[in-house]
Amino acid sequence: MRTARIVGLALAFGTVAHGQSLPPKDVAARLIDSLAKDFMTQNGAPSMVLAVVRGSDTIAMGAWGTADREKNIAATMQSIYRVGSVTKQFTSVLVMQLVEQKKVSLDSAIGVYLPALPEKWRRATVTQLLNHTSGIPSYTDVGQRWVSRWGEDMTPATLVELTAKDTMWFEPGTNWKYDNSGYVVLGMLIEKMTGRPWSTEVVERLSKPLGLADTRACDSKPNDPRAAKGYNPQNTSWSAAPYLSMTQPYAAGSMCSTVRDLAAWNRALGTGKVVSAASYAAMTTPVGAASSSNYGFGLMRQSLGSHTVITHGGAVHGFITANAWVPDAELSVTVLTNAANAPAERLLQQSARAALGIPLIPAPRPAPPVVKLTEAERNQYTGVFSLKLPSGARDFTFTDRGGTIFAQLEGQGANALIPYGNHTFGAAFDGTLRITFTVENGKATKLLLQQAGQTIEGTRK
Repeated sequence: MRTARIVGLALAFGTVAHGQSLPPKDVAARLIDSLAKDFMTQNGAPSMVLAVVRGSDTIAMGAWGTADREKNIAATMQSIYRVGSVTKQFTSVLVMQLVEQKKVSLDSAIGVYLPALPEKWRRATVTQLLNHTSGIPSYTDVGQRWVSRWGEDMTPATLVELTAKDTMWFEPGTNWKYDNSGYVVLGMLIEKMTGRPWSTEVVERLSKPLGLADTRACDSKPNDPRAAKGYNPQNTSWSAAPYLSMTQPYAAGSMCSTVRDLAAWNRALGTGKVVSAASYAAMTTPVGAASSSNYGFGLMRQSLGSHTVITHGGAVHGFITANAWVPDAELSVTVLTNAANAPAERLLQQSARAALGIPLIPAPRPAPPVVKLTEAERNQYTGVFSLKLPSGARDFTFTDRGGTIFAQLEGQGANALIPYGNHTFGAAFDGTLRITFTVENGKATKLLLQQAGQTIEGTRK
């Protein structure tokens, strides 16, 4: 349910002059086809499905690889993938429809509607739940207390119980941190106000009216032969991803869809077919403490050269999804993969660049040989650094976990780093990423983060 990326640089794409004409459809199509084939040649995932639609032109729509390795089922345009936190925009839309019907107020405390929630949670407003500023502790951040129970079917109330006694992360509205429990509560709100299960509301209010025949809550053990199976990397091959009951992601990340459905969804949502213009503006405009993370309601507002990009990815056991809408070009880009480490976001970036006529990001550099660090060497890098992102400084924490350095940007998950020597590290999920430390008197004092053509500085706090 959390996209595994160290820094939200995915949409800091570079520059392009205002008014630049878009490349011809056939030119963009050839380039994107090459990018897709490279993705598969580099073993990006067992399978990948891609859709790039610009206005009325379908520039790219294709499937590559194997959706189910055990049954040797090839991926097709009809293959159904788990899309993780792309679910959040569907949940947000349902909430905004209730707001439009005056059944819910964004400024109201959630306790007004759900008085049985833990007392300290009730102060958070609906807005704060939607944009991850509620401070409610997320059940996906509690380690083994959650991991050990992945196989259990859980009700929303059980998911709440997982962190009901935990300390609030912060006072509601004062900070931002990505929070799956907040979206569980929003699912409960939808059920309370409609009298129907959240999954039913998704189908009846959204999928059916928009003709999204394959967009719905996932089955934990799907019988549909079109359902892709999720995988984790294992040496040079793939192993089945750990089982997760799909009752657990719930309104935060339990949906399945096809690439055609998501392309249609992006256009419908982005062109006013789903919520009012005012509601969509609220969903795509970061406010308050969420501004530093460019987060609206289940959607992020980023930029690609001179273009605004509305986006949200998804990660759930064995699947990575990247999905974006560029309003001024009416461009939809969707990448569905069935691997836990798939560089889907990079393929989305490159495909969007190709469709908009922006130069591609240079290919990842060949990885240097991996070195082995002693405990004393690893200790040089551990600690908290202030990373100077364009949206404002954020904490960047480095820890030593059993001989591996992990990096964690404030509000995101931790990622293992690969030591290359000379105080430089990389990461498996993005070959463009390098973190280089400046070490003085046995302690790192500064760092440079390079990713996707960008360079950002950080200093030790």
